[in-house]
Amino acid sequence: MIEAVIIDVVRTASGRGKPGGALSEEHPVDLLASVLNSLITRNGLDPALVDDVIGGCVNQASEQSTNITRAAVLAAGFPEHVPATTIDRQCGSSQQAATFAAQAIVAGFQDVVIACGVESMSRVPMGTPSLGRDIQGEKLRVRYPDGLVNQGVAAELIAARWGLSRAELDEYSVRSHERASEAAAEHGFDNEIVPLRLRSSSGGTILHSRDETVRPATTVESLGELPASFADTSVGARFPEIGWKITAGNSSPLTDGASAALIMSRERATQLGLRPRARFVSFAVVGDDPILMLTGPIPATQKVLDRARLSADDIDIFEVNEAFAPVPLAWANEIGVLDTKLNPRGGAIALGHALGSSGTRLLATLVNGLEATGGRYGLQTMCEGGGMANATIIERL
Repeated sequence: MIEAVIIDVVRTASGRGKPGGALSEEHPVDLLASVLNSLITRNGLDPALVDDVIGGCVNQASEQSTNITRAAVLAAGFPEHVPATTIDRQCGSSQQAATFAAQAIVAGFQDVVIACGVESMSRVPMGTPSLGRDIQGEKLRVRYPDGLVNQGVAAELIAARWGLSRAELDEYSVRSHERASEAAAEHGFDNEIVPLRLRSSSGGTILHSRDETVRPATTVESLGELPASFADTSVGARFPEIGWKITAGNSSPLTDGASAALIMSRERATQLGLRPRARFVSFAVVGDDPILMLTGPIPATQKVLDRARLSADDIDIFEVNEAFAPVPLAWANEIGVLDTKLNPRGGAIALGHALGSSGTRLLATLVNGLEATGGRYGLQTMCEGGGMANATIIERL
């Protein structure tokens, strides 16, 4: 069987996804192009050898429309014969890109593929594609006559169903910032972050190499003062169990960022003299309740473990995207995972959630975490809009 291996995976440091954020002046095409260039350069790879580039992006509108991955490939100076496509599996878009890349290699169809992702939430705000449009259609409304809900309400429903208190959510969020801050202080992210030279307000340049979204001084007390972000009386009447516990502090922040992974067949890597860092073991993607929406990582994890013939005890590190604090907490409750194995370097609440980039961002943190600890297996999973989830297992080499 052909093995798909990870040669390298890199990301930008996060930027706050609002005007004034570190990356807010960077066009998303340029942002992704910079990461692609860095990935190729630091591995000494001729870009002409790349069979395809598969990118994830969620808000494919405005500056991120019309196949942004192809635009970034051309902006990066790759030969024109290198193709590219952009996919949307919501927050799991670049994780799905990595899955598609590995599957193409395992199938023997391609030898060298880059999986990547980008999101500029400062320049293309959430919801941009739907402004002034009906994105559901009549038949979907017939199936769900009471209407679907936004992800914040879904997070509230999960907190209510699993009996998670506001204090538990805030305590988890503080741990995310603490772990991310500790990892940064110990240079744990140095090998995955590619520094970017950005224009400064004075006309010079500055080096962006640290995650802007990590807040080391965060406390349970400071988070406890934040108001609920999604409180709505009409929603409350429909779901009286909701306690309105989701705030900006126990949610992932709006974020700008890009990331990319170089994926090959093991044979091609040997021919090129490149050392694989990890191999793909198994993949899973599931659909789940589109109202609860964010519970998909639970069945996705169970499915990918079954496919790999592994148990949760076999996994050394779990990267579960922290879209909202209830997501990893409910997941850990159902899967039965020790806190020390879950997002040991912090998660999206601290490191940010640049939607289309998050899948390969998690992969970067997972690969480096396994290498730093000597762990063997890592599992990443991502909740996604519409009630879906991806899960991937890798093995450190």
